[in-house]
Amino acid sequence: MNCPLDCPHLLEAHEHERVAPVDPDQFPHQDIRVTDEFLRDHEALLVFLAKTLADAALQTEGAIDYDLRDALDALVRTYRTLQSGVYYETRPTNALAARICDLVQDALERFRRNETEKLGVTHTRDSEVLGVLAFLQRLELARNNGRARGRAFLSFLLGFFPESERAGEPVSTSLILP
Repeated sequence: MNCPLDCPHLLEAHEHERVAPVDPDQFPHQDIRVTDEFLRDHEALLVFLAKTLADAALQTEGAIDYDLRDALDALVRTYRTLQSGVYYETRPTNALAARICDLVQDALERFRRNETEKLGVTHTRDSEVLGVLAFLQRLELARNNGRARGRAFLSFLLGFFPESERAGEPVSTSLILP
């Protein structure tokens, strides 16, 4: 049985956990540049995707950090192909990761539709989504505690969104971290 993510003992354990540092040279998709300036310029998209990813994991019973990793990898690969003008959706073989991908893609579609209704055009480009997804992928690698059923990254994401914000209220936070 999994401990609830808001369990005080679990939260305390994550505070004292020593996660092995990840060599940034080992991150996938090194050619996707994600600078602090890029993250500041696209903070709303970053917060939206981080919240969406966390919500998708919560809606997927049994999802763990490795499912999020698989989902993020598939999403990055999908948006990478869009950069070349080809639409090819990469699907993870992991059913939980595939569900997370579907939920994130659906939310992104709604985000863009709302953006178009408000602004008259879609402001968010695929390259911006790709950059934010690559950042979240790197963040997952850095925050994953390596445990087989670990949810340290998910817990980390949820730490930025009080429950009222996860219920759909506006989000204002700074998720940009080293």
